[in-house]
Amino acid sequence: MASPWQPLLDWWFGSAEKPADIRAEKGGLWFGKRDSQDLEARERFGDLVEQALAGELTEWAQRPQGWLALVLLLDQLPRMLYRETPKSFSGDLRAQALVAQGIAADFDRQLPAMQRSFIYLVFEHCENLAVQNEAISRFAALQDEQPPEDRPVFADQLDYAERHQKIIARFGRFPHRNRILGRESTPEELAFLREPGSSF
Repeated sequence: MASPWQPLLDWWFGSAEKPADIRAEKGGLWFGKRDSQDLEARERFGDLVEQALAGELTEWAQRPQGWLALVLLLDQLPRMLYRETPKSFSGDLRAQALVAQGIAADFDRQLPAMQRSFIYLVFEHCENLAVQNEAISRFAALQDEQPPEDRPVFADQLDYAERHQKIIARFGRFPHRNRILGRESTPEELAFLREPGSSF
């Protein structure tokens, strides 16, 4: 009998094995911002996201794969289901706590490298410089652990982590969230938001 989280992991990571192939197959889902993908996520996993946000499904976190799936329900899928609304960030704090709990149990090291990257991505979403520094540390270590042929994929992930960290180091928050969260942007932030690559 399949685990209850397996359909989500299959949808999110696909069937490829090599990191570059996984990214080629699923990168559009992860970072594509397509209405059709948001709708599919809502139809297939919307109920699970709501349960996770309500503090349910905690039993999933007893196993590494279930832990990963629960992190996705709290961190990644709300950004699809509730895009451009405050609720898109509503699972972040719970996801951060869950990641800390799982890493303490060494669950991250029991996952394949591409799956681990979505655990560490939770750190990138945090508006806290120390947590951003942790993201850089985790992605740098993950890259160094890979065979040479796989390192370019993880070098790209490290680059994104460094770009996130620089924004938090400069502003203490992500300016592109200000409008969504009803925060007033400073003149410096408004100037930054006019630059290419200012939001993720």
